[in-house]
Amino acid sequence: MAAGCSPTFADLAVRLGFSCEEAGGLVEFRNPADLENWTLPVLEWMIVLGAVLALVHAILRLRRQGDPTNLVLWFGATAFLFVIEPPIYFPATFGTEEYLGTMFAHNVFTVDFLWGRLPLYIVAIYPLMATLAFELVRMLGVFRRYGVFLGAVCVGFVHHAFYEIFDQLGPQLRWWEWTLDNKVNLPFFDAVPLPSVVVFAALWPMSLALCVQFFVGRHVDAGRAFSGLQLVWRTVVIGLTASIGVFVLPLPATVGGLGSDTVRGVLYAAELVAVTVVAIPLLARQWSALRRGTATGPAYSNDFVRYYAIVYIVVMGALWASALPDFFAATDGVTANGDPIGNLWYTIGCFAVAIATVAASFTVPRPADTPAPEPQSVAAPA
Repeated sequence: MAAGCSPTFADLAVRLGFSCEEAGGLVEFRNPADLENWTLPVLEWMIVLGAVLALVHAILRLRRQGDPTNLVLWFGATAFLFVIEPPIYFPATFGTEEYLGTMFAHNVFTVDFLWGRLPLYIVAIYPLMATLAFELVRMLGVFRRYGVFLGAVCVGFVHHAFYEIFDQLGPQLRWWEWTLDNKVNLPFFDAVPLPSVVVFAALWPMSLALCVQFFVGRHVDAGRAFSGLQLVWRTVVIGLTASIGVFVLPLPATVGGLGSDTVRGVLYAAELVAVTVVAIPLLARQWSALRRGTATGPAYSNDFVRYYAIVYIVVMGALWASALPDFFAATDGVTANGDPIGNLWYTIGCFAVAIATVAASFTVPRPADTPAPEPQSVAAPA
């Protein structure tokens, strides 16, 4: 079999419509018209375009305003990806087979890496989604008023809403397929493992945001300048530390739920509830204070995030609309094509949170971008 093509992965690949043994090479290109269905290239290019534009915006922000936070966030998210994903794709190679096994398989897209394991859009979705969530919270001034930790909790909450719109739809449209009997995936929340709903949708962006704001963002807000070398090592540390956070934050569910899927599910849900009950009042209170003029306004305005968040919501809404006929015709949670369906009511709630957050960013004071304070004549020590 090709490049660690385990029997489980091979079976998932067949169900997704491609051959594991024929998925070739470090990089592979395909005709978009030959993919499993038309939604795959639409999703792919919406995400890839957004990530590229986010990177361009981050570079321009650094050059024009001297603020490297967006750039560190973008590359920190990418560094996190390359720490977390390879052991999941190749558990036998990384010695994680006994614990992780084969958790899922992505379908093949226009551009794929690592023998069909890693679509380009997955590389892109980490920095794009992190940028949307972080910047929406930052534009509302949450970090400046409530500090690093509570701001990070709000980022995790907002990211969760945007991500679950995508996560709840993917299995039905064959963007990926989960291994149903893998213990790491249990318990399931309809078509999606509850660990994915909590850890990858809320806790990892919370961990990333905390690290970015702690190592860079709060210092930039205070007027500190960084040299290129300082930014490089901080970005590497952010990627590594955020990865550790993904193992630490779910520990209550990981340890407390040993031996019981039900207990593990309850503990995962409790962590998500905790994030939610903290984030909603803070975001609402800050938005209200900004509207009344009783809180310090945001340090800058990010129109790219405002408008691309709308693009994301509209495109995902159209993709969901295309899936609804098969969704409503499904029997026992499975469509006529044999694909599992996500939770529509939960998704509607996530759409509502995403739309409300974006709307809030349009309805608060929007100061024009202003240059950061003049850099100190001597670079701050590393």
